[in-house]
This record gives sequence, C-alpha cells and structure tokens, in this order.
Amino acid sequence: MKLLSRFLTATTAVALMAGVAHAAPKVIKYAHFQAASLDAPKHAAALAFKGCVEGKTGGGIEVQVFPASQLGGGPETIEGLQLGSIQMAVVHDGPISAVYKPFAVLALPYLFDDQAMAWSVVDGPFGDELFEDMRDKTGIRVFGLADNGIRNFTNAKKPISSPADMEGMKIRVMTAPVWVKLVESLGASATPVPWPELPGALQQGVVDGQENGVTNIVDASLYQHQSHVSLDGHVYSWHAYMMNDDFFNSLTPDEQKAVEQCVEIAKTIHRGMTAAQDANATTILADKGMTVTPLTPDQKAEFRKLAQPAVREWIVGEIGEDWPAKLGAAVDAYRSQ
Repeated sequence: MKLLSRFLTATTAVALMAGVAHAAPKVIKYAHFQAASLDAPKHAAALAFKGCVEGKTGGGIEVQVFPASQLGGGPETIEGLQLGSIQMAVVHDGPISAVYKPFAVLALPYLFDDQAMAWSVVDGPFGDELFEDMRDKTGIRVFGLADNGIRNFTNAKKPISSPADMEGMKIRVMTAPVWVKLVESLGASATPVPWPELPGALQQGVVDGQENGVTNIVDASLYQHQSHVSLDGHVYSWHAYMMNDDFFNSLTPDEQKAVEQCVEIAKTIHRGMTAAQDANATTILADKGMTVTPLTPDQKAEFRKLAQPAVREWIVGEIGEDWPAKLGAAVDAYRSQ
C-alpha cells in the first residue's frame, strides 16, 4: 500500500511538472493593414516584434501576426482592441481619431519641418500625456508612434501645384471628419473610404485622387490608378502601436518589459523604412510611372495658408483649445532648442 502511495505521489508530481513545462503560451493576436511582405514596414516590424517577444519570454508568449486587414479594417480592429479579442494592433491615425477625438490634433497640416521634429514631439511629454489620456478614456494602451508616411496628394487627372488645381476634384480621405475638413479647405470634395476599399474606389473612378505617403502608395499599388503625385507633404501621418490595456496588465512584469522593449525595436525598424521611402519619394514614384510634382516652399505656403487655420478651427471646435495649444507649445519648444 505504501509502495502504491509513493508511486501515485511520484506520478502526480511528474504530471504536474509536465503540465508546467507544457503550459500553453499566452497569445498576442497582432493585426496590421499592410501586405505580408518584408518590403512593407508594418510587416517587417511585426515580424521583428514577434521574434523579439517570443525569444525574450522563452516561448511564454506566442505572437500571431495578421497582416493585410485579415481581422478587419480600422474601426473593427480598434473595437477588437477595446473588447480584448485582438490583443495588439498597429493602426493609422484616421480610425484612431474617430474613436479618440484628441488624436485628430496630429492631423494639423503643414506643422512639422521634418521627421526629427515630428519624432521628438510625439516621443516627448506631449506624446506621453496624449497617450495616457487615450488609455484612460478607451482602455487602449499606446506604446508609441511610427511613421505612416508624409502624406501627399495623388490623382488621375493632372498635376497639382496650387490649391486652385484641386477645385472640382473628388479626393478620398481616411474615415475621420478632420481629413474631410483638410481636403475641403483646399477646394476639393472629400469622400471617406476605408483603406481596404481604396484601390477599388480609384479603379472604378469613385474618386479622382487620394492622399497618402509613399509606403502606402507602393504597398497598395495605388500608382496603377493614379498618374500624378504632388509632394506637398501636408501631414506627417502616424501608425500607433497599441495593446488592450487589460491584457497588458495581465502580463508578468518581465513579460511587460519584453513587450515594451520589443515595441521599441519594431518602431525603430518601421520608422526607418518609411522615412527612407519618403526621402526617396521622387525616384520611387517616378519609377512606378507617376508624374511627380515637387512643390517649392512658396507653393506649400499657399496650401498652408488655406488649410492650417481651417483645420485648427475645426479641431478646436471638436476637442477644445487645450490639445492644439499643447502641440503648438511642443513644436515651439523644439524650434527654440
């Protein structure tokens, strides 16, 4: 009897040890919207995050990457983040500002001089305060921002070198009202179209043009339906690295540290790839058969004169003066360094 008892005890111990050794890993469903290609900054960064987290946690966390809008468009993905059915996502600014209005302040046009300024502002106290407020109001934790590209206007009709050239055009915008205001301030009509539907809308002539960075123009082959691009650089657009806050808080301290460190690596890869494409916009888009129209500082000033006051007034009407004033102060502080 004692022998049987010892055998059962030993067997139970082995079973428990096996259970610990083979415990199912925690799963991060990670959604993004670019193609499953290493040429796509979002996907290259996602794979880097996956390898980094799984390595640092010894397989304790499994990262499942879902590219190319497999888990839905922007609104559906953000809803999944809030519900916890999607643990992590990298989403562009339009859908975010539809859920958390203050994010629209980053759509103020013709604001940043270059990537160095833009990165410094969103990585500094202004960004920290904005992200903490978003976490408090939405249950979504923002780790940081990477580039969605410097946005430029493309169309299938003619070169655009002044706001007058945009009159009568139908321009696709992201699904948030601030983008509608931006395009309308320049004399064109704006049509919100979700990202997955954009190539079809251009092909079918639902819209004449759209506005995006080089990465997205190339990634979605928008150049196939757009013959002209004007490098006006109206907005420094963003992708936010986000996670369901309850899920993050369910991780151990070591797992949280791994996630945060690996986001930094992914964000750096993402920024570098996108910024390099923006810097080589003329060559990249000309090689795709597009007619590229660079704008002089004086020409950009014409666009700024119309767009910036109109968009700022709209943003203040939606979210108040506080966030635009804080962003303006952060920009001024950078310039005064």
